[in-house]
Amino acid sequence: MQKGLEGQMQKGLEDPMPIGEFGGAPPLVAEGSPALTTPMYWMYEMAQASLNPARAVTDATKILFQNPLNPLSHTQFGKSIAAGCELFERTTRRYGKPEWGLNDTEVNGVRTPIEIRSVWEKPFCRLLYFDRKLTRPLRAPQPRVLIVAPMSGHYATLLRGTVEAFLPTHEVYITDWSDARMVPVAEGRFDLDDYVDYVIEMLHVLGGNMHVVAVCQPSVPVVAAVSIMEAERDPFVPLSMTLMGGPIDTRRNPTAVNNLAAERGIDWFRSHVITKVPFPHPGVMRDVYPGFLQLNGFISMNLDRHMDAHKNLFKDLVKGDGDLVDKHRDFYDEYLAVMDLAAEYYLQTVDLVFIKHALPKGEMTHRGKPVDPSKIKRVALMTVEGENDDISGLGQTEATHDLCSSIPNHRRVHYVQKGVGHYGVFNGSRFKSEIVPRISDFMVSSANAKASLPAAAE
Repeated sequence: MQKGLEGQMQKGLEDPMPIGEFGGAPPLVAEGSPALTTPMYWMYEMAQASLNPARAVTDATKILFQNPLNPLSHTQFGKSIAAGCELFERTTRRYGKPEWGLNDTEVNGVRTPIEIRSVWEKPFCRLLYFDRKLTRPLRAPQPRVLIVAPMSGHYATLLRGTVEAFLPTHEVYITDWSDARMVPVAEGRFDLDDYVDYVIEMLHVLGGNMHVVAVCQPSVPVVAAVSIMEAERDPFVPLSMTLMGGPIDTRRNPTAVNNLAAERGIDWFRSHVITKVPFPHPGVMRDVYPGFLQLNGFISMNLDRHMDAHKNLFKDLVKGDGDLVDKHRDFYDEYLAVMDLAAEYYLQTVDLVFIKHALPKGEMTHRGKPVDPSKIKRVALMTVEGENDDISGLGQTEATHDLCSSIPNHRRVHYVQKGVGHYGVFNGSRFKSEIVPRISDFMVSSANAKASLPAAAE
């Protein structure tokens, strides 16, 4: 399968590779007893610890058979041993949080260095600012954008391509959510209400004149936050909000992910996938939906594809095809890096968004107060969907327009990107060439309250 890995990389960027959105429960837990859930995390940690000696041996063996002074390193046998050692190490390691790797960008034709720094922080989130060190002043101010990353299993670095695409023409901020297992229990709980509070507080810290982009799952809390701000006549309400592939109303064209939640019910999720963080993590005894269970669910949805990719990795390592090997490493270093979710946040989101459909039914509340999107009047609205999205079906994000009935028609846009799945809505070549320019035009136009927004929808 000569082109297998290249196809994997391309499809992983453009098509329906599950990347979160609470996307699929792990078969092992689904078929087992709820009694397995509590000790499962502890057993996982024991397994990781027990594999450390084996990983050390394979690492030493790999170095031995890659040493050019070893005659066997130039033989098919030696290359196969080294490839097998790397494959073992990669399939048994716990992947840490990836680096952003965004050191510079091009602004008005000039390569400009970037400094990534935190401008606001709370136990479950940091607000990162991609500070472009401009060497010459801009002719006109560029839109300031807050990208709200999904808190659904992967780190915010999954949106590296999203950030990279916006950087040349925007001031970019992004939410960097914390791994729940790293947050001590003493810091308190975190649920969907806290998520909404975080978004509102970040908009206050940024001081207005902001555009919000919600990628996938955060579409619901962002709409809730903006609704609350509008109801209270908050002066820091954003100029616009762009919702991309978000599950606003999962009753429309329900996908397998949506149906899973409806079929199982919240009690099933509570008893089968929630466990406590074990020692020695800082968050010991915190209730979480652990990352390794999420990863099990992600991979099981496309198991054959992942197995083929790793078979091809072995072949490419033996052949010495560095380009394909690097593509595999880059993709899976990101894809296999997962974080634990706070149990109360995960369960509340599944219950309100995927089971009860609280927002589209007008039943959602925040701290006891109703969330009413019809209160939104000053904020322009753009929704973006992917034609082949199998996580958030067509129409689920578009439903926002029905809820935000007070936004004038000339300040709202809906766009469907042809030929892309869920991931392609916010990453990949079509995102950069077709979606980002439309969002940029929308933001510039929405800053003018009298502007019309037909171009972005074309």
